Amino acid sequence: MPDNKALWGTVLQEIEADVSQANFGTWFKNTGIVKQDNEIIYLGVPNSFVKEWLTNKYHKVILRALRNAIPEIHSLEYLIVKTEELNQQKGHVEAVVRTTFGQQLGFEEFNISKEDNLNPKYTFDAFVVGPFNELAHAAAQAVVKNIGVAYNPLFVYGGTGVGKTHLIQAVGNTIKKNCAAKKIFYVPSEQFVFDYVNSVQNNRVNLFKEKYRQHDVLIMDDVQFLSAKDKTQEELFHLFNNFYENNKQIVFSSDKSPKYIPDIEDRLRSRFEGGMIVDIARPDFESRLAILKSKLKNCPFHPAGEVVEYVALVIQNNIRELEGTLNLVVCQSQLKNRDLTLPEVKTLIKNNIKPKKTISIKNIASIVADFYHIEEKTLYEKTRKKEIVKPRQVTMYLLREDFNTSYPYIGQKLGGRDHTTVIHAYEKIKRDLKVNQFLSQEIEQIRTLLFNFNSE
Repeated sequence: MPDNKALWGTVLQEIEADVSQANFGTWFKNTGIVKQDNEIIYLGVPNSFVKEWLTNKYHKVILRALRNAIPEIHSLEYLIVKTEELNQQKGHVEAVVRTTFGQQLGFEEFNISKEDNLNPKYTFDAFVVGPFNELAHAAAQAVVKNIGVAYNPLFVYGGTGVGKTHLIQAVGNTIKKNCAAKKIFYVPSEQFVFDYVNSVQNNRVNLFKEKYRQHDVLIMDDVQFLSAKDKTQEELFHLFNNFYENNKQIVFSSDKSPKYIPDIEDRLRSRFEGGMIVDIARPDFESRLAILKSKLKNCPFHPAGEVVEYVALVIQNNIRELEGTLNLVVCQSQLKNRDLTLPEVKTLIKNNIKPKKTISIKNIASIVADFYHIEEKTLYEKTRKKEIVKPRQVTMYLLREDFNTSYPYIGQKLGGRDHTTVIHAYEKIKRDLKVNQFLSQEIEQIRTLLFNFNSE
């Protein structure tokens, strides 16, 4: 078996592609393999809360990555150890970003400020702007020019790996640079929950309140994880009011619009919706190509144009996966000490990128039905109820527009309808999208859900 440092570094590189930057930094920092005992891996973690969270949320992800590296591994156990012991291994999360090829691609070292939790690599200069994110970028720029006044709160939403964490941390880093007197704090929502639960358990709720209220700018990532956490939501509601009443800036990110985050109190949802809500969509081909070229500026290896275009073509939805694939290409180039050919890159991607799940018409219908809070079976019924007709038409539109399904086949699978009915539904949604921004947002939200399903 490889040594602990090498094994955990390999595992973390795979996990990073599947986990949001916020959660990766929160839950995998200060972790490392303590020992290998035959077919059992013992993973060191800093405290019981992290142990519980990794066990419940990421156990399968970690075990899968371990088995991909060493197939004979049978099980994974967690041990609480001192942080210093883990740091001595240097097999923890910082090692992932400090790889040679990572530095060559322009990634800074994992040097997060303990004072504000900001990662200095997330800047506006390093943020590639395209049609898919230009509105969100403009809103973020407006915030740093009018702190606490323009767009308060700023709420950025979008699918996994599209650059939300980069953008909201760029807000913090810019304010930090331009306004030294401002106290900024970035926190993933799961860390906020962790802090609150700890404060309750230790009877230190007042210290928790003071910790957060002392800042001038609060940046909270992945707020969808507050779903169903009523007490934490209540605490955030009061914290929000304190910030807003004192003209302090608040920035949120989520994987979906506030309207569609389940199990959120109405009063907190209204706070989320009270400022500027912007989405980051899936990057178009030109934007993906620009991102790759930006990352290659300081790289000693220069893949042929057809190679870069191929990567941009096949990795379509996720910037994190896009950059990870580029890392893979550059790493292999470094090992071979030459640029890879297009056939070699095609083989490399085929062997290393996880295939997408096949998504069926039933899967799509189920996701659309859940989104509109109706029963899936109603989409197949012959009913003209308004609350059913729209979701059915949206389903037909997505099947035709995004999956190129034939009109007759769509009609056959959705209740045995004539193909002319499907054509009418498709054309109607297409027309409505040109004038109905709310419908456009709904379609993008559903597309995000479909993509996330297809990426699991």
